[in-house]
Amino acid sequence: MGLLFDSKRPLPLSGPAHWMGMAKRTTVDYWADANTAFVQPYQAVKRYLCPGCNRDIERGVGHIVAVPPDAVDLRRHWHRGCWNGRATRAPRH
Repeated sequence: MGLLFDSKRPLPLSGPAHWMGMAKRTTVDYWADANTAFVQPYQAVKRYLCPGCNRDIERGVGHIVAVPPDAVDLRRHWHRGCWNGRATRAPRH
């Protein structure tokens, strides 16, 4: 007979990572203090690579430009959705 479970109750987490409180995911937003600007679609004349999804931002697509205050050479161009969701998902490699 196969394994039976009650679908209304979640399966219990087990193991040292759970009982030690290490199962929680923590994130650090390195871009929290970045200066941002929205690039209008008519201003987007080049193609960029979004660090949030590792996909191209095509010409003519509005997007966010983020510049860390202490490192202007680390300027990055992000899709608006990737920028807004950067705290809830890990970057794609």
